[in-house]
Amino acid sequence: MKIRLQSLAAITFTLATFALQPIAQAVVPPPDGGYPGANTAEGENALLNLTTGTFNTAVGFFALENNDLGNYNTAIGAGAFFATADSMMNTAVGAGALLLNTGGTNNTATGAFALINNRSGTGNTAIGNQALQDNVDAGGNTAVGSLAMLANTDGSFNTSLGDNVLRSNITGAHIPLSGRALYLAPQRLTPIQQSVTLHYFRSMVAQTILLSAGTQGGC
Repeated sequence: MKIRLQSLAAITFTLATFALQPIAQAVVPPPDGGYPGANTAEGENALLNLTTGTFNTAVGFFALENNDLGNYNTAIGAGAFFATADSMMNTAVGAGALLLNTGGTNNTATGAFALINNRSGTGNTAIGNQALQDNVDAGGNTAVGSLAMLANTDGSFNTSLGDNVLRSNITGAHIPLSGRALYLAPQRLTPIQQSVTLHYFRSMVAQTILLSAGTQGGC
């Protein structure tokens, strides 16, 4: 944690240094939308309530409208990341993406209404129209595909790849072998993808066997 904080401080210092340097060459006319604290806002009410938040980017109607203390957030699209006040390190791209997020951090939502109902869920990745749409406070999920994990509300640490995959999952949290669950749509896999998937499972099985053997040998 100390190393991560140091790295974050270094990045912040570097960005601030660039912001303070005089501009030798610039486009004409100069771009607007730049605000103190290395914040950027374009669109009606974008970043309207900002106070001390830094390094945020809001582009679109009401994007990041309620953010006042949050840092390192990016919202692109109408209503993207609208409700947050102090969340950090979230990325929302698409109309309504992460719209109702208030306390969740480290989320990535790409696609219209992706993670729209998320409140405090952390570490989720939703890529696709309405992916993880109903997620509220579950964390560590990855949903790639239109409507992927749409109904999930409390299930954590799931991975769904493909349109409609795990669409009806609500609270299931599957943790086999490596501690994560991998769900694929078999009918959509190419031969190369099938080979990669088989290699993944074989490696996880081998890892589990080795761990089991090591545990028994240490007894």
